[in-house]
Amino acid sequence: MPQVMVRYRVYPDRVAENEQLVRAVYEELAASKPESLHYATFKLPDGITFIHVAQHDEPNPLPRLAAFQRFQEGIQSRCEDPPVVNELQEIGSYRLFGAG
Repeated sequence: MPQVMVRYRVYPDRVAENEQLVRAVYEELAASKPESLHYATFKLPDGITFIHVAQHDEPNPLPRLAAFQRFQEGIQSRCEDPPVVNELQEIGSYRLFGAG
């Protein structure tokens, strides 16, 4: 299962908008319940940096969600620092991605 981390920094006046778009993704996930996805979003203490961590089977179910598509549409205009995607190599975890 691929594991990725995406980190980006939004403009301060776009934080609430970004949070609303992210929450809409989680609402759609709660309704659609894709079994093959483990996903979390965090905001760092600076209040403008966001980190998304995901583990999923292929194909990734996120791009098929309407709410995720809306989130992606304006991401470049919301960001002071654009998204950087990093593949993660797990060394260990405890229940971060489900039972462990």
